Amino acid sequence: MLKVQEIRELIKLVDQSNIDEFVYEHEGSKISMKKSVVDTVAAVKPVVHAVQAQPVSVAPAAVAPVAAPPAPKQEIAAVETKVEVSNQVDTSDLHKITSPMVGTFYASPSPDTDAYVRAGSKVSKDSIVCIVEAMKLFNEIEAEVNGEIVEVLAKNGQLVEYGQPLFLVKAE
Repeated sequence: MLKVQEIRELIKLVDQSNIDEFVYEHEGSKISMKKSVVDTVAAVKPVVHAVQAQPVSVAPAAVAPVAAPPAPKQEIAAVETKVEVSNQVDTSDLHKITSPMVGTFYASPSPDTDAYVRAGSKVSKDSIVCIVEAMKLFNEIEAEVNGEIVEVLAKNGQLVEYGQPLFLVKAE
């Protein structure tokens, strides 16, 4: 049976991931977790401020044209939408280094040291490019090919899925 701390860690990992449901069975015990997805819809309603027209006095000797009263001003509440634009890179000739397991991605061996690799770094087959932590085990991930890192696809501390691309490498 899992310990309470291990169950809490699983809950945290499922909560941070893209998956909606997780089931774990071991020696007759079963743990099932489901996320509840709440759709939020922002209603946009116009706010109208009425503007009163001021009376215009006209001199009897000359009739001046009278301008039409200004139209009421409308203010519409804005809904902010975050759109992330990424540079589209042709990945057909690039090697993808993928995560061999579900876990947490770490770009460096410890928080106070530099990342193993960055975009532009040269790597060999046995170069360590990152760490994926799963169940308190830190697994070093190797480059698998000789080449140059073109793009780092995961962020430090991000939960990654099995088979998720972590790096794009231009193989030599």
